[in-house]
Amino acid sequence: MANSKYDLVVIGSGPGGYVAAIRASQLKLRVAVVERDLPGGVCLNWGCIPSKALLNSAETMESIRGAGAEHGIAVGEISFDFKRIIARSRAAADKLSKGVRFLLRKNKIDYYEANAAIAGPNTVALAPVAGKAAPPAEALTAERILIATGSGERLLPGMTIGDGVMTSREALVHDRLPASIVIIGAGAIGAEFGYFYQAFGAKVTIVELEKQMLPGFDAEIAEELRKAFVKRGVAVMLGHGYKSLARKGSGWTIALQADGATKSIDAEAVLVAVGRGPLSHDLGLARAGVEVDRAGYLKIDDSFRTTCPSIYAIGDVGRPPLLAHKASAEGIAAVEIMAGAREPGFDLLNIPGCIYCEPEVACVGLSEAQARERGIEVKVGKFPFRANGKAVAVNQTEGFVKIVASKQYSEVLGCQIIGHHATDLISEVVLGRSLETTTAELGRAVHPHPTLSESIMEAALAAEGEAINF
Repeated sequence: MANSKYDLVVIGSGPGGYVAAIRASQLKLRVAVVERDLPGGVCLNWGCIPSKALLNSAETMESIRGAGAEHGIAVGEISFDFKRIIARSRAAADKLSKGVRFLLRKNKIDYYEANAAIAGPNTVALAPVAGKAAPPAEALTAERILIATGSGERLLPGMTIGDGVMTSREALVHDRLPASIVIIGAGAIGAEFGYFYQAFGAKVTIVELEKQMLPGFDAEIAEELRKAFVKRGVAVMLGHGYKSLARKGSGWTIALQADGATKSIDAEAVLVAVGRGPLSHDLGLARAGVEVDRAGYLKIDDSFRTTCPSIYAIGDVGRPPLLAHKASAEGIAAVEIMAGAREPGFDLLNIPGCIYCEPEVACVGLSEAQARERGIEVKVGKFPFRANGKAVAVNQTEGFVKIVASKQYSEVLGCQIIGHHATDLISEVVLGRSLETTTAELGRAVHPHPTLSESIMEAALAAEGEAINF
């Protein structure tokens, strides 16, 4: 790393940053990555990967618990080691983080463990990270700089972390199962941790200011998830806003407000899941004239270029939705545009959203309500998993597939799925939308039997008025 001059310096090694760096290296650019935490960023270390390991443990627990009468399998008394459950998830994160470090080395990308700041349009200043060795250079120069610093957990006013008050980051390493927990926020993080804690016997209450779970998602999907959670024993309090938090013995009292009235609930632990915000502070952006909006997102154009022509931004720090796969896709797009290998532009509507509780939730494109708000005449096809042979065979009949198509051309505008393996099933529709498919084409494509994917075929047929099995 003696030469500190590069074609591209990437700040952040998350799913946006490391993927962008590898693609840039493939395009013959000399690349460096600067990371202050661990290779893989939040996703691999403090988000996607460890949380999915925990959810897999929760699903396994549910499967074992339900094995008796349903399958004729006697399992006896069930016990678990919560510390091992957490340790397993950390091991998964560690394995993949090391994998990212290997990939960077394999692609001849210089990796700097350091705090990075913009010192000018073509300069990244490096400073030591507490507890780590000083970086081998004080600054890097580059023709272009790509900011991929991601996002961080939000807190509500007056809250401090500790003594059982957690964000998702603390929950991922908290190795003692609370007897009761209040989760503030019913978005993706709140739903996933609500499912996880309930599966291991905690008393879970989810509190949400909006009138539905999963704010911004299709209302039918959100209501189906609420019913599934209530059936599992989770208390879901919609239309309740957080007011204050006070210590009560070894636990907490959470004051809530709804319809002008105040009520309180007690719990041993509190998980704050009210969203994430872009990590754009302390980057020295003003030194290069990089502008941010009121929410802290960097202002970018169709080429991912900021208001400084040599500085680009991708992923959570650039704009919603805050999703790992969107950051990766944007990283590839950004460097290909830089290299002249792609035209500017990026279709955010074809980025799927996924929630990994049980039942899973996945969506892509426009919801029915969004399409109608745009003045589009639509037709809708729905198919319940209870009518799907594979779902019945494996006893996973919760939920349905919903496809929204234009009435005039039958073009698939969007799809929403709630049910087992929804996050895998949605990829078929993502591919279909990228090829401008129609419900007629989806419905006539032969799907293997018995599979859950047949539900997508049947929903497409339903939109055409030709459903066979429902």
